[in-house]
Amino acid sequence: MIELVLGGARSGKSRYAERRAIDCGLPVLYLATAEAGDEEMHARIAHHRLRRPAEWQTLEVPVQLASAIQTHAKPDRCLLIDCLTLWLSNVLFDRHGNIQEQLFAAQRAAFLAALRDCKGRVIMVGNEVGLGVVAADAMTRRFVDEAGFLHQELAQICDQVVLVTAGLPQRLK
Repeated sequence: MIELVLGGARSGKSRYAERRAIDCGLPVLYLATAEAGDEEMHARIAHHRLRRPAEWQTLEVPVQLASAIQTHAKPDRCLLIDCLTLWLSNVLFDRHGNIQEQLFAAQRAAFLAALRDCKGRVIMVGNEVGLGVVAADAMTRRFVDEAGFLHQELAQICDQVVLVTAGLPQRLK
């Protein structure tokens, strides 16, 4: 079963996904895509680490998400990927904000193929960024567009899609 959990910032989506992972009863491998580039991000990552059960394993995967899925997905394991939005940013832009078209296209295609071929339980967390106003700058508009396109394609692959708002899950699929 593959599940996509979407929500806005501080909506409760990660907490909901963590609960789903616990409830599935399988050993959990947490695939973390965040990179701590500043103190605020260090604090966010630390907060997420504290919430995770001690028996969960964590693998930091800022870019090579497809490879991690291919290597670690198994019928007797749950992969919890948090967060797709940060992964998208990592593969779409370099550290200077330049678009990496070739890396992005290759990683996106590999990620979607890995999910289609996946034999294990996967829960993915992503930010729904398309509910606000249209961004003023081209870089942000591109990011929002790509996130929306990715979520649409994932929704077709996933067995279940949930939108979390104010900590309340709404099943979309």
